[in-house]
Amino acid sequence: MTTPSPLNGNATYPHPQRRAFWLRQLHQWHWISSALCLTAMLLFALTGITLNHAGQIGGHAHVIKKTDHLPVSLLHELTQIQTHSDTQTQTAPTSAVSITATGNTHRTDTLPEDVRQWLQSQLAIRVDQQRPEWSPEEVYVALPRPGGDAWVRIALDDGTIEYELTDNGWIAYFNDLHKGRNTGIVWNYLLDGFAVLCLIFCVTGFFLLKMHATNRPSTWPLVLFGVTLPLVLALIFIH
Repeated sequence: MTTPSPLNGNATYPHPQRRAFWLRQLHQWHWISSALCLTAMLLFALTGITLNHAGQIGGHAHVIKKTDHLPVSLLHELTQIQTHSDTQTQTAPTSAVSITATGNTHRTDTLPEDVRQWLQSQLAIRVDQQRPEWSPEEVYVALPRPGGDAWVRIALDDGTIEYELTDNGWIAYFNDLHKGRNTGIVWNYLLDGFAVLCLIFCVTGFFLLKMHATNRPSTWPLVLFGVTLPLVLALIFIH
């Protein structure tokens, strides 16, 4: 239902109740989405500054190294896997084994569970589902992580274990959270959810601007300025 316009008998205005209904809906979606994505927006804004000035914000890497020897029984298990895989590769390679141009054998399985448990209990090295890289001399496992890096190498001749962990600090950690670098699938899904909430926040904010623009003459000039400023700066200064 609409009401006639006092200026034009043929034109109509939306019914006040309908306008009030949409205002309530927009306000509700706007504040709920803003509450849910508040932490994420603060994190992205702060890490946006740190990423943009990564060269000026210094950081010091902290490196931890560990060495040990794998028990003979576990080393024997690894050498058996290596020997068995080499035999498969020479006869009929399976989908779980491939050979690179350098001759290294890469297997899609993980380290044996008892080896992973020993590394966790004895050296506090957590190797979950990371894919090991096999060669005739060693087993190498890359352990990428937010804000740093790590790797573990097990020599297949004598069982020597070398482990190195590099920690680049909290700023690097939050920068990697911003980029979703080495954060796992759960965090990536969380980032997608936050992105959807930010879209809802922005879209509902736009419609609220539209509905209040009549009483706020500066609304559309400010929106236009916000759109054109990045475009003009990009065209002039980015080549």
